[in-house]
Amino acid sequence: MKKTHYSKLKLGAAPLVLSVALVSAPAFAQDAEEGATGSSEIVVTGTLIRNPNLEQSTPVNVTTADTIELKQSNVAEEVLRELPGVVANIGSAVNNGNGGASYVDLRGLGSIRNIVLINGNRVAPSDVNGRVDLNNIPLALIERVDALTGAAVTTYGADAITGVVNFVTKRDFAGLEVTASNQITERGDGHIFRVDATIGANFDDGRGNAVLSIGYQQADPVYQGARPFSENTLDSYSNTFIGSGTSVPSRFSGTRPLDPVTGQPSTDPTVANGGLRQVNSAGAAVPTFATYNFNPFNIFQTPFERFNIYAQANYEVSDSIEVYTRGMFSKNTVSTIIAPSGSFGGTVTVNLNNPYLPSTLRNQFCAFNVAATGSGLYTPRFTPAECAAAATATGRTDPNYREVTVTLNRRTPEVGPRISDYQTTFFDYRVGARGGITDSIDWSVEGAYGESENIQTIQNYTLQSRFREASLANNTTSCQSGNAACVPVNLFGPEGSITPEMADYLSENSSTTNRTSLAQVRGIISGDLGFASPGAVQPIGFALGGEYRKYTAQQASDLLAKTPGELGGAGGAAPDIDGAYDVYEAYAEIVAPLIEDKPFFESLTLEAGVRYSDYSIEGAGGYDTWTWKAGGSWEPGAGVKFRGNYSRAVRAPNIGELFTPQTVGLTNLGIDPCAGAAPTADANLRAVCIAQGAPAGTIGSITNPTAAQANITVGGNLNLQPEKADTWTIGLVWQPDFLPRFNMSIDYYNIKINDVLGTPLPGDIIAACFDNVTAASASDPACTSIRRNPITGGLDGDPSTTPGLFGLTNNQGRLFTDGIDLLMNYSTDLGFASLDWSFVGNWTNSSKFNANVANPDSLNRECVGFYSVNCSFTGSIQPEFQFSNRFTLGFDKVDVSLLWRWIDRVDFEPQQLQDDIDAAIAAGTSPTTGCPDPTGTDPNGCVVDPQFRSVKAQHYFDLTARFNVSENLVFTATVQNLLDNKPPLLGNTIGSTTYNSGNTYPSTYDALGRRYAVSAKLKF
Repeated sequence: MKKTHYSKLKLGAAPLVLSVALVSAPAFAQDAEEGATGSSEIVVTGTLIRNPNLEQSTPVNVTTADTIELKQSNVAEEVLRELPGVVANIGSAVNNGNGGASYVDLRGLGSIRNIVLINGNRVAPSDVNGRVDLNNIPLALIERVDALTGAAVTTYGADAITGVVNFVTKRDFAGLEVTASNQITERGDGHIFRVDATIGANFDDGRGNAVLSIGYQQADPVYQGARPFSENTLDSYSNTFIGSGTSVPSRFSGTRPLDPVTGQPSTDPTVANGGLRQVNSAGAAVPTFATYNFNPFNIFQTPFERFNIYAQANYEVSDSIEVYTRGMFSKNTVSTIIAPSGSFGGTVTVNLNNPYLPSTLRNQFCAFNVAATGSGLYTPRFTPAECAAAATATGRTDPNYREVTVTLNRRTPEVGPRISDYQTTFFDYRVGARGGITDSIDWSVEGAYGESENIQTIQNYTLQSRFREASLANNTTSCQSGNAACVPVNLFGPEGSITPEMADYLSENSSTTNRTSLAQVRGIISGDLGFASPGAVQPIGFALGGEYRKYTAQQASDLLAKTPGELGGAGGAAPDIDGAYDVYEAYAEIVAPLIEDKPFFESLTLEAGVRYSDYSIEGAGGYDTWTWKAGGSWEPGAGVKFRGNYSRAVRAPNIGELFTPQTVGLTNLGIDPCAGAAPTADANLRAVCIAQGAPAGTIGSITNPTAAQANITVGGNLNLQPEKADTWTIGLVWQPDFLPRFNMSIDYYNIKINDVLGTPLPGDIIAACFDNVTAASASDPACTSIRRNPITGGLDGDPSTTPGLFGLTNNQGRLFTDGIDLLMNYSTDLGFASLDWSFVGNWTNSSKFNANVANPDSLNRECVGFYSVNCSFTGSIQPEFQFSNRFTLGFDKVDVSLLWRWIDRVDFEPQQLQDDIDAAIAAGTSPTTGCPDPTGTDPNGCVVDPQFRSVKAQHYFDLTARFNVSENLVFTATVQNLLDNKPPLLGNTIGSTTYNSGNTYPSTYDALGRRYAVSAKLKF
């Protein structure tokens, strides 16, 4: 093989990466991949400087291909989800809230604040928020995964506030490798099959190399109904099996309770109206007696199918120029399955001569008291005479015709479960050239373009407009609208009263398409200056570069998906979004060894970097930003190295944050301060509830949001500015001479983000209005921005009429986190076997979010070690302590490896608990409408049950045996969750719907149970 200047540089890069990886990646008994030749270029995460002898000051946690193989991970999200310091985000364990992609959340500050790279380069994002879908990462060709802690914006640009995850692929692979694996749970479900084939070859006397990898993967669902702990919907407050209020039979607003003596609607003015009441078998509206158990339909593991292709090639054109290219393609489908659709509090108008309307319910509609609560008056909506006449009306032209507009909560199991299929087609192509200017200075120029298209197709969703049309009928065969296709629907009977013909008319399919693209060009000159500082030998390294990136994103929805409240249970409309921005950047880095090989100064190195970015937003001007970093390391001797880094970072608003129009979606809220009897005993609170849009007649009968899901108005803002962060790390690396093959690193990190691009949490929105209610609160914008259901007075219901909480994206917040990472490795020869041990641990000291820093009363909310609807604002649970230990015994032909993961105890958020107690006390002690003894026996379930207020520490063990059958064949068998540790029970209403599902937190705690995985790898 001809050795050019550039190939010599590549050879020299190995010591640097080996030293970086040493602190987190032990060597196992299995030999290194034969295809990974020594001449491959090594990618260094965290710097643009390629001098192999200059080490960086930023800590990097490395996960090797060997670790991935032992774990038998099938997708990249699984590799990252269990790393200490990573908070579980959207992935295969998320069902309701999964948009067909998987993301990573470093440090619990959000998946939008880190960057996912391949070989140090950006790839096309998959959504309007600029995030990279981990489902597109080709694990078969991954050599290692680097997770860099702390800001890396001077190296990689905006978004890298918490760091980067860099997937480094194998280079110069030569040979053929085929791997096939199967996985199944002990219960016989959740089958996963995966096969990958990689082929590579050197050509032209070693001047070039080409690699092609193709793969296929298929995963089956695991239903929550298939596990005893999740087969019934458990309420976190009452500790009883209470499901969704959108149930069967129907629940209606606008009714009058029956007098227990007369059996007729009450005419007593001191009796409140009925609120939401359910229709019993006698046709009367009574208190709710049957909620809907939605758990059995939901899933713990989303169905997944993927085809992927990855190819790369490089060729040395001359002694000083190499060209290279990389292309990747993926087509995958993720399916989510949730309980049937229906009318989730949407409004319908019912004519009183409807052929399906029971007479008792008709009378209760007529008797609804329209006089103001507390007036001492009773005024029925229609008199008994008017009501009786309306029952016999022949149609709208009849002078006796009457109708009522009410809210309808009716589940439609007759239609079947809601199914969303997300099909993503992704490609990303890169081409470049690199070479040497001098013996110590190199250049590289490269360009890339990628696109992602995600098409969501939903089935079995009912349409609210068809509920409205089909509820207005004078007979059982035709609707008042005159639409020949309309089938009158029976809203008043039990399950099965909606016939197949009715169900077919009510339901429809819908689709939404997301398209994103990234075009980028980059040029870099790097190397050394040819001279060193007076006290050092190694020359000063540098890098200079320029970059251009253009992002585009569109979301296009059909009319059904973009109409608020139309699709029953869709969680809000999917508005059309169309935006773009581009950025020009220039940057520089320097690493300067100051002292080497002196007493107490084996090395002293400083490093610095700066990046200028000029953003242009389509249709909205732009802005520019400066980011910088400074750091260094000092090795006094005895195998000790101190390192530190300080960075000023920014994150620019993404297209979703800039261009999303205002729309009503869902958030989580268990307790509504206006619910129950509380506003009847507090005139100021009553005034606030009415000012927010609650009808006066609903005061005293408002209910908490169904399934703890409230409406919220969200949207973007073209005037948003970048958020700014100050991050710093300081740490120690220790490789003692007296203990060979042991190494340790410990690093403290501190990240503070100002002008946060975000929305206030549900608890923050409620607290801003209701924490200190006075006479002035009824006109306070913090209160009046909350808009209630105009019929029920609640915070849930039809999105077209109930905006709910108000949470537009703004720059008002602050995020902060700090903690310590500890990594240790040790290997030794025991005589009969080799022992390799690796430890990765994290202590998160704090993770706080203040939604409005300018408001002195705004809570600086702490979420480390806590769970609640507020402490899921970026991902799942973030424990204070967590670690993973891997012990591997290497014999001649067999490796036996045990992985032990530990997650610290966590508790229900104290602030949310106190808020719930305060709301319960305000509700009074009435045994029917209040909250007697909320801090004691709490018979009405007004406060989270004590059983669900803490989760003890959890241990998980995985056992793997790997057999080197021959030089060409490796067989691996793994038992995951060896002790079949069951997830903790917490109920379904204690956290966000996305992460609190199946009565637990399945992204944090293993809900699948013990499972078995086997794989075979054939290589030549």
